[in-house]
Parts: sequence; structure tokens; C-alpha cells
Amino acid sequence: MKFFISILFVGLIGTVAQAQVKPEWTEVFSKINTEINQHSKAYSSLKTATETIGHRLTGSANGKKAETFAYNLLKSYGFKDVKYQPFEVESWSRGTLSVKIGTDLNNLQTVKSVSLAHAPVKANVKLELVDMGNGLEEDYINNPGKVTGKIAVVYLGILPGSKAGLKNLHRSEKTALSTKYGAKGIIIINTATGGILLTGTASVTGKLIPDPAVCIGKEDGLKLKDEMKKATHYASIDMTNQSGLIKARNVIATIKGKTMPKEKVIVGGHLDSWDLATGAIDNGIGSFAVIDMARTYQALKLQPERTVEFVLFMGEEEGLLGSRAYVDQAMKNKTLDQVRYMLNYDMTNDPKGFSTTIAESKDLFVGIGAIAQTFDTSYKNLFSNGAGLHSDHQPFMLQGIPTGGGAGGRLPNNAGPCYHADCDDFKLVDEKGLKNTVRNGAMLLYGIADSKELKSRRFSDTEVRDFMIKNNLKEALEIAGEWRWK
Repeated sequence: MKFFISILFVGLIGTVAQAQVKPEWTEVFSKINTEINQHSKAYSSLKTATETIGHRLTGSANGKKAETFAYNLLKSYGFKDVKYQPFEVESWSRGTLSVKIGTDLNNLQTVKSVSLAHAPVKANVKLELVDMGNGLEEDYINNPGKVTGKIAVVYLGILPGSKAGLKNLHRSEKTALSTKYGAKGIIIINTATGGILLTGTASVTGKLIPDPAVCIGKEDGLKLKDEMKKATHYASIDMTNQSGLIKARNVIATIKGKTMPKEKVIVGGHLDSWDLATGAIDNGIGSFAVIDMARTYQALKLQPERTVEFVLFMGEEEGLLGSRAYVDQAMKNKTLDQVRYMLNYDMTNDPKGFSTTIAESKDLFVGIGAIAQTFDTSYKNLFSNGAGLHSDHQPFMLQGIPTGGGAGGRLPNNAGPCYHADCDDFKLVDEKGLKNTVRNGAMLLYGIADSKELKSRRFSDTEVRDFMIKNNLKEALEIAGEWRWK
């Protein structure tokens, strides 16, 4: 997840951009456009997966079914080179949970709640609650010792009425801060209305955290905050969960490059989902778009100059486990330098432009978009240069690999509140928007993989550091323990 990059999108079509484009791409893109409009299987395949598999939690029986489903689907499209990339990690799944809140320790009332991932295997606490506002570091610094030995109550987003310019943090980072400042548990208030509960990892490391972490609905949470102004409140959190080493598998299909087979472009999306629903939006629309890009390339027998890998990552939701495993393996076998670009599709829908970490790629991306625009006038050919965290591009980006993908789209059917929640079902999926993701993604992928002179390069370690600082990512990486620079 995916937290949308706050960057100015700039539309541009010009002769400089066109100079990066091969004349034959217009015909190739026309074929891609026709194939996807007439024969796309992304919508129907995702529908089948949600109906026959259900959720796709990493390490679960359903997760294994999803891996097999993707593998067999790619095989059915004619791929000879499809493989599993196994990895073994510590995984987590929810067990039982009871959350009770009130002013009388002996008469607490049950509140609808859900455990956050990587909460302890067993926890039973009954402690005072403390309102820590947005749960940002300044909330703790401004109230020294206030939360020590107690349970923090924090808002998932930025509370209305907060001072201007605050940068929000991921739920895992807010949990890490509560632990750092002595809390013995955390209750996070969801931002979506209607009593929707969401899950997600509360761990910055992908390993178990020491104290219980739960989510409650917005209405319950804001009411609690008001009541806490009038009287001291307590909560009991009683939970059990499961954790242990599990085996999971990324699924990879490869098309060998025509003239530069040792240069590689990866297009990926995470196949796994949380277990509260079927993960149709997060990340069914992204992963099945990638699968349909692969189908399109096989159907048209496309073979660009560089090697293309279509990768379905597992374990993203529990800490980017599959993408970290991919990068770790590539570093060990010294093939990471072969990766010229990593394109990530995570909850991407109906994109109106392209994004990248590499400013020098602007002319190429806008040139590709100019052709795409001739097939779809609603496509705006926007361009953005920047970065965010918390999705499968992150391990690549932190090693200096150029990353990018579709940008400028909107989630369909008011799906935003169902992010990680119990309402993320197939009814939210929009077929046209999904087709547009496949179509524009397939064109971007081809243009990058087939470009004669690809104006992108791997950042040096110093350049990675400076890029993280420029994009205001240092604090989040420090909290996560991933800031490797002094």
C-alpha cells in the first residue's frame, strides 16, 4: 500500500518526447489496444478468483491456491517460462479478539474491532486509555510520559482541525512510535465511515510486535475520544493469533529480450490480500492487470529488445515479503544490476498518466503516453516524478533501481473506504477501468523494454539517500529501521 504520491502532475506532449519513440510503436500499440479491448481476461479471471479462492492471505491454504491459480493461468496463455520463486518467512494470521472499553474496570462494554497484523500470539491487558491524537512523534514529545504503561488511542489519518502541514504516517509507524514511548497497546481509529473495520500490518519489520494493536470503527472511535475528555477510560484487549515460519511463492513469467536479454524490465503487483474480504481492489485489480498484460504479450507474440518479467508477489501485505525476497535473491546471485526498471501496479485503476522515480525518463514516458492518447482521448498523459513507500517497488527503489507505473487514476465505485477492509469485494471492480490499466500498462512496459536508449540508471547509494530525503521519506524509514545512512 500504498500511499498515493503527492506530486504535481504535468501534462506534456512535444517533439522532444516524440524523439524517444520508435515509429513502429504506433502499430504495436494499436495491436495492444485492439487485443485488450476485444479479448481482455482480467475482469473475468479476477471474478473467478474471488469466487473460487476467496481471500489470498500469504501462508494460508487460500494463498497457496492463489499462487497455483496464477501459475496455471500464465501457463494456459502459452508461457513456457513460468516459475515459482519460493521464500520462507515469518507469517501471521488472526485468531480470537475481544476489546472492551468503559469507565468502570469491572463493567467494560464490547466494542467492534479487528486485530492488526503481527500483534502478539497471545495478549491480555486491562489498562487506562490515553488519547494520543494523530499518533505522530510530536504528539508524544509534547506529552512526555503520558502514555507510559497505558494504551494509546490514535487516529489512522490526520484529525480534522490539526495544524496545517502535518505529514501522516503508516499505521505500522504509528504503532512503532507508541511502543517507543512506552505504551503497552494501541487502538487505531479507522478513517472510513459506516463502522468499516480495516486490517493491515502494525509492524515495521514484518515480525511480531510486543503489544496488542487493534482497529475500531470511526464512529466508535470519535465517540470514545469525546468521552475520554470527560472521564478516565479503560480497555481490556484479549487476543490470540498465530505466527510461524511459512512457505510462500512469487510467480514469475518471462519473455526473453530480442537483442538485450540480460537487461530486464519487471512489471509486478502483489497477488496476496488480507483475509477480511476477497481483496478485489487490493490488489486484485493490480495483480490481474499484470497477468492480463502477460496474456496480451503472448497473444500478440510481442518480444521487445529487453527481457520482460511479469511478477506476482506474495506477502506484500505482511511487510513486502515477496519483493524483499526477490531483491535479496537478485543481490545474492548478482543479477540486480540487470533490472533497468521495476513497474509496480498496486490498486492502480484507470490511470491517466505515468509516474517514475527517474526524471530523465520523462521524454520517453510522455512519448509513450502520446501514442496511448490517440486510442483513448480520456487519457490525459500526465507525468509525475517522485516516490512513496509501502508497496513492492520499495525494496527495489531502496537499492537504486528505477521504479514507476500508472498514475493519476481513481479507485472505482467509492472503493477507497474499503481499503484493507471487510467490504473489499468484486462488486467494487470496474471492468473499463481495469482494461485501461492493462492497456496503458502494456504500452508503457513495451516502450521501456523496447527503447533503444533507455534514459534511466541505477542510483548510487548516496543518490538513493538524497532522493529519500527529497521525497520526505527519511522519517518513515528511520521509524522502520530502514534508514541505513548516518
